[in-house]
Order: sequence, then structure tokens, then C-alpha cells
Amino acid sequence: MSLNTRRIDYARGELTEAAAGDDPFALFARWLKEAENAGITEPNAMTLATATAAGRPSARLVLLRGFDEHGFVFYTNYNSRKGLELADNGHAALVFYWASLERQVRIEGSAGRVASEESDEYFNSRPVNSRLGAIASEQSAVIEDRAALERQAEEVKRRYEGEPIPRPPHWGGFRVTPDAIEFWQGRPSRLHDRLLFTPGDSGWQQRRLSP
Repeated sequence: MSLNTRRIDYARGELTEAAAGDDPFALFARWLKEAENAGITEPNAMTLATATAAGRPSARLVLLRGFDEHGFVFYTNYNSRKGLELADNGHAALVFYWASLERQVRIEGSAGRVASEESDEYFNSRPVNSRLGAIASEQSAVIEDRAALERQAEEVKRRYEGEPIPRPPHWGGFRVTPDAIEFWQGRPSRLHDRLLFTPGDSGWQQRRLSP
């Protein structure tokens, strides 16, 4: 089928102002749970967009590891491309897309490192091999080949055999504190529902956007 003729008429649901409520975090929690209940693989997968100080963007998929009224948290190597870009330009955007529910959530805001204690707690909850991998991998750096990576991983494994595995200082969490959260529900004839939440003087302000 030609891409020019591919058509899906979205008809699985609707998003009204009343149903959305006045708390975008409560609505996000509800949608995330519904995505999980729908059997979506990794419903916490999100596209993270960052940019250099000069404005050159890049994007990749990462996993949401926590959220509350203060923001959305993910973990990475601080020396990776995304980590370095966030150090130079603290603006970030997140996108969740749950195709089977015909839903999307877009988040824009500023990103900063979480407290060391929070990163320690999450790091120590990870499987042993994931902790070792965080030490072994110089994320985003050019390497000789796969064999070199595997040798490094084996060296790290031997180094910490029978020993506590400390969180490396170059690895930890970021929290994206939102200044805009948009909920999108697909509707027939491309007349989609789009509700935008932005901070106001007395809580979050909700507005409807044209599709």
C-alpha cells in the first residue's frame, strides 16, 4: 500500500474537558494505567527530545521510571549525547504514543538532575547486570567493535564479583518539570481532541486546541 493512501479513521474514544479534569498528572496516571491494562508493550516508553546550545535537536526512546506533581523522571549516562545536551540546554520534550488506544501525550519543560539519593535508590533496585552495564558502557562514545564492549563488560563483572556495585558518578536521573502537557485523543475525520494544560496562578489551566 502506498503511504499516500494509508488511512486510519480514529474512533476508539473521546476526550472532553469534564472527563480530563483539572489535574494533568491524575489524567496522565489514568491513561498510563489504561495503556498498561491494554497490554501495550512498555507503556512507559517515551520519546525524549533534546537540543544542543545551538538548537540542533536529537530524539530517542527512553523509559519513564517515575512521575509525580514535580515532573517525569528517567535515568541515563550523564556523559551520553542526551546528558551532555541537557547540561548545555536544559529544555526537553517528551512524547508518549499508545497506538492501540489512539492516544498521545506531549510534555515540554526543563530538565535537571534528580538528587543523588534518588539516583542511588533507583540504581540499587536494578538487576545486577544492568548495574554492571551502566559502569561498563561509555554511552554514545565511539567504540572499536562489539567485542571491545563485551571485554569491557567482562572486566567490570570480574572487578565487582562478590562486591557491592556502586552507582558511577556519571550515571543518574533527570526530572523533566513540565510547563506544558498536551493530551491527544484520535477522533474520526481527523477532528481529534487536543487538551493543553499550562501552569496558571491557581493551578493548571486547561485549553482546547484545534486539531
